[in-house]
Amino acid sequence: MFPSGSPRSLSLVFLLGMASQGMSCPSRCSCQYLEVNCTGQQLQEFPVDIPLDTRQLILAANSVSYLPPVELSFLADLVYLDCRKNLLGDDLDFTFIGVARLVYLDLSFNNLSQVTFSTFSHLLSLVVLKISDNPNLVAIEKDAFANNTWLRHLDVSRTGLTFLDTSTVRDLPNLRLLGLSDNLWHCNCSFLDFITWMMESDVHFPDADNITCYTPAGLRALRMPAAEAQLHFSCLTQLHKQDYVFLGLVGFCIFLAGTMAAWLAGVCAVIYEAHASKGEEEEEEEEEDTAT
Repeated sequence: MFPSGSPRSLSLVFLLGMASQGMSCPSRCSCQYLEVNCTGQQLQEFPVDIPLDTRQLILAANSVSYLPPVELSFLADLVYLDCRKNLLGDDLDFTFIGVARLVYLDLSFNNLSQVTFSTFSHLLSLVVLKISDNPNLVAIEKDAFANNTWLRHLDVSRTGLTFLDTSTVRDLPNLRLLGLSDNLWHCNCSFLDFITWMMESDVHFPDADNITCYTPAGLRALRMPAAEAQLHFSCLTQLHKQDYVFLGLVGFCIFLAGTMAAWLAGVCAVIYEAHASKGEEEEEEEEEDTAT
């Protein structure tokens, strides 16, 4: 027997503690090697006692409304996180700061309303991101995915989005699949650049038949290729009220400049003529004086 305070006994206690921690499993969840599955367990809070070496965490079909950043940061080896069909809302900024190895993230069927740069900026290894079926999602910042350069699959289908800046997805060098169907796209001249990028891009758009305009009424239910043709005609060939105002101002300025130039030319001509006539009269007087 070793004394209770000996280094070997302390090491043994430490190892036993680590082993018991590694074998822990959250209540109402099932655990197997590196995976914790809590699907459909009516959880209202993020589960506790998740093994620290967990690689795959599935929280689908629960009522979790908040992901605690500190508890998540303990799962430094996490690469797969499935939180679909929960009640997650707007407070996701800096939530994933401690799970930088995350490759797969599913936040579909939640209550997200916006995505900012701070939402996913720490997920430098992210490959798949699903934020579809968030009906309150109405805004994605222009640089929301600026740090997610490995992103290959992005799904924003069936949300409340009406506009998406072209650079938000165009600047993702590895993007191969982009879900955009059944959104409330507002197909105006500002959206033409995005539609043109869609037509020219090598990215695959699943369910492309349902990527249609919602507004204005004249373009409702129109698919993007047809919408592009309509917008090219209305935005690039037809003039709007402000265009006519601009052309009128330009014409007036040209008319005014021309009038002023003509007036100045006339004044200069009159002055020149006056000086020329005066010079001729003086020459004639001098000739007359010389003759007499």
